[in-house]
Amino acid sequence: MWKILALSTGLAFVASSAMAQPQCDKRESVLDLLSDKYKEAPVALGVTNNGGLVEVLSSGKGDTWSIIVTTPQGMSCLVAAGEGWRVKEQLALDPEA
Repeated sequence: MWKILALSTGLAFVASSAMAQPQCDKRESVLDLLSDKYKEAPVALGVTNNGGLVEVLSSGKGDTWSIIVTTPQGMSCLVAAGEGWRVKEQLALDPEA
């Protein structure tokens, strides 16, 4: 439930004039556009409960980043974008892990 709330809240923050209309296309087209225009490539991904794919893309130096969500049918939509992506060291949830 918290994931839905977080995604909904995040989507509300990215609603700008550029994002007024959904920015969706076939996954390969979206990846090609982000690579060509911003030099971004996937740096993290995860699968949603309904089989969607969430990907974070970033430029080599982290100058820009984008988050896309791809449906199981292969349609990808840009849901957020920004500048200054930083990788945070992953910490174990269980100190004995």
